Amino acid sequence: MALTTASRQVSSASSRARRRGVSVLVHLELAAVAAVVIFPLVWIVGASLGPTGGLANASPIPEDASLTNYVTLFADTDYGRWYLNTFYVAVGTMIGGVVLASLTGYVFARMRFRGRKAGLLTILILQMFPTFLTAIAVYMLFLNFGLLDSLTGLVLVGVAAALPYNIWLMKGYADNLPTSLDEAAMLDGAGRWTIFRRIILPLMTPMLTFVAITQFTVPWMDFILPSLLLQSAEKKTVALGLFQMISDPYSNDFTTFAAGAVFLAVPITILYIVLQKYLITGAAAGAEKE
Repeated sequence: MALTTASRQVSSASSRARRRGVSVLVHLELAAVAAVVIFPLVWIVGASLGPTGGLANASPIPEDASLTNYVTLFADTDYGRWYLNTFYVAVGTMIGGVVLASLTGYVFARMRFRGRKAGLLTILILQMFPTFLTAIAVYMLFLNFGLLDSLTGLVLVGVAAALPYNIWLMKGYADNLPTSLDEAAMLDGAGRWTIFRRIILPLMTPMLTFVAITQFTVPWMDFILPSLLLQSAEKKTVALGLFQMISDPYSNDFTTFAAGAVFLAVPITILYIVLQKYLITGAAAGAEKE
């Protein structure tokens, strides 16, 4: 009996030691990942506050920190215009994507009609192709329809590119909502539009928020499509403007670029912090349906 008790105690101690060892390794790994992620951010912020100049003058901890680069950014460049252009594209893409995806997802989730399965299969196939594979086709379409160098055209591309994936997310989330809500509302005389607007949409807030943030983030950071479809200086987005700062050998100013990058990250950071709860819920719901 005593041997059995001692054996159990040894086994329990060994198990606790293994758990502590695993916990230490996990925390070390998390610390290493955090350092890898945080250091570039600290370096960019430090470079934006350091002395004006190229990459050689950048430092994560500047000796004489100042806001000179931020003043230069808005006084000597068209950063304000680029920022507004990017904001217009991101907000337009977000609104268009959320509206179309929520409506279409609700239709596919709640209504039965001819061609429904074929439509879902088509959407599923379309979401497998990356946007850049259709870049040449999009360019030719915009050239023929006179949409080149148009911020609104860039919004249309952004909405269309993400729509198949967003429709599946919305449909999957709506499938989890009980149909008894629709039936009870219909008994009270509510139509489809009233049910969608007053019952379904409020319940889909986590997924709507998730789609809205992703739709805002992609065009906010995108470089490929704007570089392909935008041509004039007044239509540039922030990504194009910042790239010009470090690609032009005659105006290579990395510290000003760093200041622009910090400003670019501010809205995304605020949105993720404020809407973190909804983002986690929406992402988890989408993962379950995938």
